[in-house]
Amino acid sequence: MIPAEGPYRLTDARVPDAMGDAYGEPDPDAFVRCDIGVVEGRLAPVPDGALEIPLGGAIVLPGLVDCHTHLDKGHIWARQPNPDGSFMGALEAVRADRAHNWTGADVRARMEFSLRAAYARGTVAVRSHIDSGDHRTASSWQAASDARAAWAGRIALQMVSLTTLETVETPEFTELADLVAAHGGVLGAVTFPLPDNPERIRRFLSLAADRGLEVDFHCDETLEPRSNTLGQIADAVIETGFAARVQCGHCCSLTTMAEAEAARTLDQVARAGLAIVSLPMCNLYLQDRQPGRTPRHRGVTLVHEMRARGISVSFASDNTRDPFYAYGDLDMLEVWREATRIAHLDHPITGWARSFGPNPARAMGIEAGRLVPGGPADLVILPGARSWTELLSRPHPDRIVLRQGRAIDTTLPNYAELDRLM
Repeated sequence: MIPAEGPYRLTDARVPDAMGDAYGEPDPDAFVRCDIGVVEGRLAPVPDGALEIPLGGAIVLPGLVDCHTHLDKGHIWARQPNPDGSFMGALEAVRADRAHNWTGADVRARMEFSLRAAYARGTVAVRSHIDSGDHRTASSWQAASDARAAWAGRIALQMVSLTTLETVETPEFTELADLVAAHGGVLGAVTFPLPDNPERIRRFLSLAADRGLEVDFHCDETLEPRSNTLGQIADAVIETGFAARVQCGHCCSLTTMAEAEAARTLDQVARAGLAIVSLPMCNLYLQDRQPGRTPRHRGVTLVHEMRARGISVSFASDNTRDPFYAYGDLDMLEVWREATRIAHLDHPITGWARSFGPNPARAMGIEAGRLVPGGPADLVILPGARSWTELLSRPHPDRIVLRQGRAIDTTLPNYAELDRLM
């Protein structure tokens, strides 16, 4: 279908308007019907007589962006499962596996496996949190940096430190901030509801600002309504004038706190310009899990209320086949499909495409997630999907992934390749 060389034109394509507005005006179903020219690996007008490839109204997406993952944990389930599926069980299982198995070679091999899967699905950028704060930190960051270099030009890989905010006043945390800066990473931490959080958050932002670092928090990954570190982060960003990008993930407790407090918090988040990323598949797996009891509350944050305030909302994979989430495989189409069902991103569905391309790209500070004339021809063609319901009803194993205008091999790595690590 896609030629190995020469210019060509994809005719009668459907692109979600939020991802392809430069190609025309949307139709009533929020698609732009257009032709897409490819010349020397970029999106450009093609000369007369160039090959035309009719798509018959098939949906074409730009390369997708996964802005919150944990590649260093990925695919350890076979050797360290979560005994009960709980959050604490996950923490303890990861600690045990990290202590015994996380050499640089082990982390790099599992990251490579994950990136191969993401690449085959059409992902062009990934942000990964890296467990940090002990003697294995340096080797994990070096493994991630090596993976970033190896995948340059195929997947833009960003790394974020992951440790607890309680350590921010220690010399070790300052050393970690220096390490993150040396690797060109993002400063990150997990926040818990503690009395002195405001001071700790301001200290954290100061360390980031001094090094020119963006920041990324795990916050309020709980159904405890008294946990509102998101509001504290927004307040601190406003008070300090912190100017770099800030992303906050999870924010689950917004769903259980009083409506008035949730509204006040979201107003501050909007004022502070924070970007939010929701991780619905992992949070549904962990939240409100009790033996023999059907869960009543689920871990989806208030994405509709956020969007109504102009807050940038993204969705991402989070964990894959590790104690925090036993499933997943870095397929952003799966995330899109499941998030639509879980969070009711439909009726109308218009606009939510931003949360799987443009919004996460902006949160990462990269150019991706949209079709732009002159930009790279990194596309995902879905031959069997011509409408939203067709897009979001199937996993689309027949997808055609283009990188710089040429079709790549979309064969997924075989799990048996990981056996030697297990």
